[in-house]
Amino acid sequence: IAAVPRPSRTSPSPAATYRYLGEALLAAGRSRGQAATARQPGVALAATRYYSEAVADREDDPNFFKTVEGFFHHDASIVADKLVEGLRTRESEEGTRVRRILRITKPCNHVLSLSFPIRSDCGSWEVMEGWEHSQHRTPCKGGVRHNEAQALASLMTYKCAVVDGPFGGAKAGVKINPKNYTDNELDKTTRRFTTELAKKGFIGPGIDVPASDMSTGEREMSWIHHRPQDINAHGCVTGKPISQGGIPRRISATGCGVSHGVENFISEASYMSILGMTPGFGDKTFVVQGFGNVGLNSEIFTSFCILEADCDILIPAASEKQLTKSNAPRVKAKIVDVTANGPATPEADKIFLERNIMVIPDLYLNAGGVTVSYFEWLKNLNHVSYGHLTFKYERDSNYHLFKSVQESLEGKLGKHGGTILIVPTAEFQDRISGASEKGIVHSGLAYTMEHSARQSMCTVMKYNLGLDLRTAAYVNAIEKVFKVYNEADVTFT
Repeated sequence: IAAVPRPSRTSPSPAATYRYLGEALLAAGRSRGQAATARQPGVALAATRYYSEAVADREDDPNFFKTVEGFFHHDASIVADKLVEGLRTRESEEGTRVRRILRITKPCNHVLSLSFPIRSDCGSWEVMEGWEHSQHRTPCKGGVRHNEAQALASLMTYKCAVVDGPFGGAKAGVKINPKNYTDNELDKTTRRFTTELAKKGFIGPGIDVPASDMSTGEREMSWIHHRPQDINAHGCVTGKPISQGGIPRRISATGCGVSHGVENFISEASYMSILGMTPGFGDKTFVVQGFGNVGLNSEIFTSFCILEADCDILIPAASEKQLTKSNAPRVKAKIVDVTANGPATPEADKIFLERNIMVIPDLYLNAGGVTVSYFEWLKNLNHVSYGHLTFKYERDSNYHLFKSVQESLEGKLGKHGGTILIVPTAEFQDRISGASEKGIVHSGLAYTMEHSARQSMCTVMKYNLGLDLRTAAYVNAIEKVFKVYNEADVTFT
C-alpha cells in the first residue's frame, strides 16, 4: 500500500479532447459504415481513430482517468450503431437506449473515501486516508495499490469483460508510503482499512474482491482475508498465500498471461505479414522495461530495458505514461506489448498507428492476473482445490485405458510373442496421474488468453480495424458491458 496522488488539475488533456469528440459522435448517432469500408489492413491508421487535430497542441501528460475515459468514448462511438441494430426487433427508441446505457457505463458507480486513525509504534497517532472505487457489476474485482484508483477501477471493468470474467471493476488505495512505516504499522493500517471497508459494505466475496497490486502482495492479502468473519471469508480477497486459500501461479499470472497473449498474436500469419515479420518467437528480439511482477514473470528476458532500443518487440512493464509523443517517434520496435496499466498516452498510441506499429493493449495483455484471481475466487467459494476430487479417478481411468488396449491387442494377436506392452509417450506419462491444481490453472489461463485473442481478431475483421487492437479490445468490452445492462432490463425515468 502506498501513496495515492490526487487527480491532476492541469489544463485539458488530449484524452479530454477525445472524450468531447466521442460525446459528439454518440449524440449525433454518426454512421461509420463508409469509413469502415474504406479501411484497409496494413496501412497507416491515424484516420480510422478520428483523433482531433487540436490534440497536437496539447501537453502529452493526460490524467490517467481522462485517458481511459477518452478511449471509452472514442470506441463507444464505433460500436454504438451495431448495438442499435441489435435492438431493432424489440424496441422503438433503440438509439436513445443505447446512448443512455453507454452513458451510465462510463462513471464509477461507487466512490468511497475513508479516514481512520492508526497508532504508530512510537505511540503517536496518525490519520490515514483511503479510497475505494467500484463500478457496474458485482462482485467487483481489482487490486489494492498506490495511484489512480478511479482510472484503474474503470480499466478493470473493461479488462474483466475482455476475458469474460464475471466481475465489475474496482480499485482501492491508502495514502501512505510503505517505506516510511514498520511491518507492524502496515499490518494495523491494512487491517483497519479492511474493517472500514467491511463496515461500509465494500468488501465480501459477492460484493468486492480485492487483490494484490503495486506495493502490495501475498502478505497484505493475508492480512485482509483474516478480517471478515464469514464461511466464505477466503473468497473476499485473492492473491493470498497458498496456505491461506491461495492458488498456484497467482503471483506470476499477469506475466504468464503476457507470454500467452504475445504468442497468440505473433503466431498469427496475417498480422505478421502486415508487419513484414515471420510468425512465432523464433528470430525476434525483445526489450523489457520494468522488472517487477509482470516483467519478471513474462518469461521474456533481455539484458537491457530501453524504450528506444533496436528490437522487434518492446514490452513496457513499468507504470503509466512511459511512452509519449516525445519518444514514440523514436521507438524502433514493430510490436509494442503494453503490459503495464496505461504506459502509452493517447498521443503515443496515435503515433504508433500512423507508423504501422502493432500495439497489443494492456486491456487484454495483462488480464492474466484477474483471470487467475477468478480461478482462486471459485476455489474459495467451492471450498475445494482444483483436481482434489478427480485426481485419483483420472489416474485410475488412464491405467484402465492402457489395460483395455493391451487386452484388446492380445485378444486379436495372441500372446505368442509374449505380453504386449503399451508404453505411453513421455508427454503422456507426465499427465497420466491426472491434472494437478497448478496444471489446471495454467491450462485455464492459456485457454482464456487464446479465446480472448480470437474475439479481438474477429472484432478487427468485423469493424475492419487493421492493426488497431486497442479499439478492438475496448469494443469487445463495451459490447459485453452493454449486454449486461440491457439484458438486466435497465430502465430510465
